[in-house]
Amino acid sequence: MSTVAFHTLGCKVNSYETEAIWQLFKADGYERVDFEQEDADVYVINTCTVTNTGDKKSRQVIRRAIRRNPEAIVAVTGCYAQTSPSEIAQIPGVDIVVGTQGREKLIEYVDQIRAERTPINAVGNIMKARDFEELDVPNFTDRTRASLKIQEGCNNFCTFCIIPWARGLMRSRKPESVVEQAQKLVEAGYLEIVLTGIHTGGYGEDLEDYNLAKLLVDLHQVEGLKRIRISSIEASQITDEVIEVINNSDRVVRHLHVPLQAGDDEVLKRMRRKYTTAEFYERMVKVREALPGAAITTDVIVGFPGETEEQFWNGYEFMKKIGFAEMHVFPYSMRTGTPAARMTDQIPEEEKNERVAKLLELNKELTLAYSKKFVGDVLEVIPERPFKEAPDSGLLMGYSDNYLNVVFPGDESMIGKICKVRLDEPGSEYCKGTFVRVVETEALPYLKERAI
Repeated sequence: MSTVAFHTLGCKVNSYETEAIWQLFKADGYERVDFEQEDADVYVINTCTVTNTGDKKSRQVIRRAIRRNPEAIVAVTGCYAQTSPSEIAQIPGVDIVVGTQGREKLIEYVDQIRAERTPINAVGNIMKARDFEELDVPNFTDRTRASLKIQEGCNNFCTFCIIPWARGLMRSRKPESVVEQAQKLVEAGYLEIVLTGIHTGGYGEDLEDYNLAKLLVDLHQVEGLKRIRISSIEASQITDEVIEVINNSDRVVRHLHVPLQAGDDEVLKRMRRKYTTAEFYERMVKVREALPGAAITTDVIVGFPGETEEQFWNGYEFMKKIGFAEMHVFPYSMRTGTPAARMTDQIPEEEKNERVAKLLELNKELTLAYSKKFVGDVLEVIPERPFKEAPDSGLLMGYSDNYLNVVFPGDESMIGKICKVRLDEPGSEYCKGTFVRVVETEALPYLKERAI
């Protein structure tokens, strides 16, 4: 039996796509082996290009695979493969380069290499891509939540971002295809689906008379689906229509990830973001009216070119005012080929790191403050695995619908079921709780097997 090994760099969408590519190999009779531990016949490296460092790491991993087994077929895919195919093709030992489109042909390419051993560069012009690449994942190896990719590409062209050039313009998946895949995932035993994409909230912009709000309504027809989570949505895309659907829903969870990137209007303008802090704030107020107690999480870039000390502190105060449940904080990292990389007033690394440290401290305070609000409340938690810090302690961990990571006593038969848990002790890393009762009886079949 032929073996295949995968290495994924970058974001959650890449992880989803690696899983989908594995399904193609699995259907062709391949066995999956560990990238670091065993030699494989085929290596698939799913690359990232969001920063210059992403490119560098991708090249290192490609070379590592070639060194491990010089006889293996090495296929490189993902964003870096899309933006710099010739750079990758020049690495001796790379057999196949395929970007962020057309990956359903990977098995075909591998067979062709076996027969001819002539390198294949299958990267096309992503800006001309108009169709959504249908790659599905029927089950996920390590989680109780299933991701469902609903769109691809982005039309925003923020000044720090290369992604439109790596992923192309907005392409939405057909609504009936999304609903059909959601039904299959529920039948496979998943209670929660995470809608994901490159610019998830923009879903439907390229469809006639259809949008994210309508898709959410249609997903409520999927029998057995208990939770719908949106992986990420821009403030400008949280329309009144989306808020109304959320307000009337018993399935959309109390958690939205809304990237802020900067909390100062001047910086937002230089980033070419499509909102002001006032507009962002107004949307968050509306979200909290529709979803009381909602966790609003965010991404922040620190030290964007030209960010003054004053603008940084404006952002700091704004983040405090919003009261995010969690912030993912990144120092600005230059990406060649973007307008921001050509800006002259780059911030020294040391200064960026000091600002990052201040925001990470603030993040701890905000996370703790958010979890404190729920002490004594009974929340619905789907345990995902035994407590990772002490797997034999008889404790389970999982997320509540409002994105609190809760650890509580329970046995592994509860994994994948909805459990009522009283929150006793808040925390910035995780909260502690007491098990009350199980709501659902049907655990995820494959998770049951894994727990035994």
